[in-house]
Amino acid sequence: MQRLDASFFSRPTLTVARALLGQRLVLGRRVGRIVETEAYLGPHDLACHTAKGRTARNEVMFGPPGHAYVFLVYGMHFCFNVTTGRGAAVLIRALEPVEGYSGRSDGPGRLTAALGITRKHNGMRLDAPPLWLAEGERVRHIERGPRIGVDYAREWAKKPYRFWVRDNVHVSLRSP
Repeated sequence: MQRLDASFFSRPTLTVARALLGQRLVLGRRVGRIVETEAYLGPHDLACHTAKGRTARNEVMFGPPGHAYVFLVYGMHFCFNVTTGRGAAVLIRALEPVEGYSGRSDGPGRLTAALGITRKHNGMRLDAPPLWLAEGERVRHIERGPRIGVDYAREWAKKPYRFWVRDNVHVSLRSP
């Protein structure tokens, strides 16, 4: 598998969110095809973790693009993001199993559990093992709609920053 290089992540966050569809997320022998993403544009985006400033938790989002941002939500589920720099990142919402696991990975918490992604992966570069992104297949039919679970972000909650592969059974929620 061909690794995605730094230039892939050094583009506008919405471009990266769309381009990640069809790529492969690899951890050890576990491989999943990315089928759903959400873009978080940086400190000006009220749904983004950096909207309230720089903290120890979100520090990796202000670093160079192409790193893992892993956080715990509701005190029980890890969520995996790909940084794009300047306080922005792309949440990986769902994977289609390719190799090494057969459990559900439709939803951010289920996909991190299926692959074994935890807070220890936070800050890792995503261009080399153990956790990395590889070239996948080109996706032709992409849907776009509002992000999920960010109603607190007022007008930013309605922005069409969620992308998914049309009619893919592994997408966590098929309609916006």
